[in-house]
Amino acid sequence: MLDRKIEDLKILFTQEQIEQKTKELADEINKDFGTKNELVLICVLKGSTMFCCNLAKYLKMPVEMEFIRVSSYGNAKTSSGNVQAIDLTLPNLEDKNVLIVEDIIDTGCTMEFLINILCRTHKPKKLKVVTFLNKKMARKVDIEPDYYGFVIDDKFVVGYGLDYEGYMRNLPYIGYFE
Repeated sequence: MLDRKIEDLKILFTQEQIEQKTKELADEINKDFGTKNELVLICVLKGSTMFCCNLAKYLKMPVEMEFIRVSSYGNAKTSSGNVQAIDLTLPNLEDKNVLIVEDIIDTGCTMEFLINILCRTHKPKKLKVVTFLNKKMARKVDIEPDYYGFVIDDKFVVGYGLDYEGYMRNLPYIGYFE
């Protein structure tokens, strides 16, 4: 059972700020990939589902959406650094433009794992990364996303797809506990 209550959350980013930032990111991606080139979005489940779907609405090129599931948190509040591949089933991505869509990059271990796997086994034409939240101060590996929404401090955040023990993903804003 949850030991934290929604009423105790402090809002970090409002629904309006999230929507505006998502549109800005889509504009950057549209500019970089163009409107004629197909783009495969790889949504990293479960956390980036809301962001990925919202982002896709604003992309102008033909978009294919794929979903993978990895975990480095389990039910903990910090990443273990050990990435567990739960489902990496993907179609042939060889010579395709691919964008990994992530909710948050903190240690960078999960993203390093995904980039290595995709480059080694799928050989995309172009591979880029977008994350909604970039927690630079928690980095353990030298990796930076190509696009990011907001840089955040070392806070445990929930909402807009991010969870606490499986709950609070449905919140339309991003909040944190003091």
